[in-house]
Amino acid sequence: MTDATPRWRYRFENYSKAFALLKEAMELFDRRALSELEQEGLVQRFEYTWELGWNLLADLLAEDGVALETKTPRTVIRAAYMARLIEDGETWMDALAARNKMSHNYSKAQFEKIVESIRLRFFGLLQKLHDVATARAASAP
Repeated sequence: MTDATPRWRYRFENYSKAFALLKEAMELFDRRALSELEQEGLVQRFEYTWELGWNLLADLLAEDGVALETKTPRTVIRAAYMARLIEDGETWMDALAARNKMSHNYSKAQFEKIVESIRLRFFGLLQKLHDVATARAASAP
């Protein structure tokens, strides 16, 4: 990539690598039950993929000329929903809440609920973002 390469492409490159690692964990989860240690790895992979994801959304918004007063996950998610970069703003907000819960406290019951939410709800969001960014990268010069 050259100096003229838009910032979102660099972020997307990192996001793609993180997403591939999360996808690998999800594929293992689809084949068999994960140990508690593997589940912790799944949560960690979700956390950094999600972090890169909302930052990728912010970069895509900036590329599209959308100015944000503040760059926080909540403002970016709202703006990305309004700009139709994402379809399910509520589930993105739920993913933010899950990430925040795991970052600030630990409860086994909460942990298990979040692992299941990653599997059933949040992974699909991150997959859709990957698909949107892949399509944009393929169509952009």
